Amino acid sequence: MFSGSSRGGTVLLESELARLGIRCVHARAYHPQTCGKVERFHQTLKKFLAKQPPPTSIAHLQAQLDTLRAYYNQRRPHRALALRTPLVAFNARLRAGPAQLAVPTQFRVRQDRIDSSGRVTLRYLSVLRHIYVGRAHRGERIRLLIAGQDVRVIREDGQLLGEATLDAKRNYQPLRRPEIVHDVVRQVSSIT
Repeated sequence: MFSGSSRGGTVLLESELARLGIRCVHARAYHPQTCGKVERFHQTLKKFLAKQPPPTSIAHLQAQLDTLRAYYNQRRPHRALALRTPLVAFNARLRAGPAQLAVPTQFRVRQDRIDSSGRVTLRYLSVLRHIYVGRAHRGERIRLLIAGQDVRVIREDGQLLGEATLDAKRNYQPLRRPEIVHDVVRQVSSIT
């Protein structure tokens, strides 16, 4: 499912789109007028396939679809685009997009449970890190989204519980008290 609005929350896809600054817009169910361009394309696709010989395999069907796509986007002039092809009109426009993010070296999604002290444990650079989420959430099942050193803690319904950027220099482990050793070392000198 692409939306958690029916359950009063958000799903993983929606929270990731929001983090990237992308606004998610859903069409109303069973209301094709809200997706008019897509519905019109489906009509064109059906008419094209009706004029083609029946495909003998999936590869043959894919070749027919590739032919339609190339014609539809690269050779067919369009009246609404001043008789330009959609590809020419698309390439002529300036496009906005999300800011380019540095690509993290590793992506992970992990399911876990918050422990009794309100923490989640994660291994980062071969060291266990304890990330505090809150005692109010202890025992709750969560998902960890890990992208390099950035960690997001998300409930199963998609609600963001916390974010952290792990620092290799910081010790997330609880400090141990030094053990005092009560061994007495005797030095015996031998006189000859």
